[in-house]
Amino acid sequence: MSRIGKQPIPVPAGIQVQIDGQHIVIKGNKGSLERDIISEIEVLFLGSEIIVNNRVENKKVNGFRGLTRTLINNMILGVDKGFSKVLLIEGVGYKANVTGNNLSLNVGYSNPVEFLLPEGVHVTVDGNTKITLDSIDKDLLGLTASRIRSIRKPEPYKGKGIRYENEHIVRKVGKAAGK
Repeated sequence: MSRIGKQPIPVPAGIQVQIDGQHIVIKGNKGSLERDIISEIEVLFLGSEIIVNNRVENKKVNGFRGLTRTLINNMILGVDKGFSKVLLIEGVGYKANVTGNNLSLNVGYSNPVEFLLPEGVHVTVDGNTKITLDSIDKDLLGLTASRIRSIRKPEPYKGKGIRYENEHIVRKVGKAAGK
């Protein structure tokens, strides 16, 4: 049995849950999210909590039970409070600017890199080097942050590049000077 999948999901006040067969819609004060779930999983809404059950008992479906429970919990947390990720830019002359839903990054290439933000992800730039991404969809937020980071990954010698706020870059020793 899935230990995570067995736990009920508490639904805070002000969150509306609609389950229509294998389609679930969750609405809150920050917005609305919806998701289709696989047919081997059954989702029940009982008062102030959601229960996720297996329709078929096997190891694969047990894994999907835990995954489905986590995805639904992230949907509830997203429409209630939202999610945020912070990226830091390190390097001389490296900076970021935002205009509308377009993020412009000067990160050591000959021309600025233009990154078009997906619908549902909001960005703010503090001091040209701190990028804060906000969204109600945790999956989309993580994917967007990963794509921005991949534009210039941090290098191990000086640490220049785009990194997550809590990411530790393992530094390497440079080449020793000859005599």
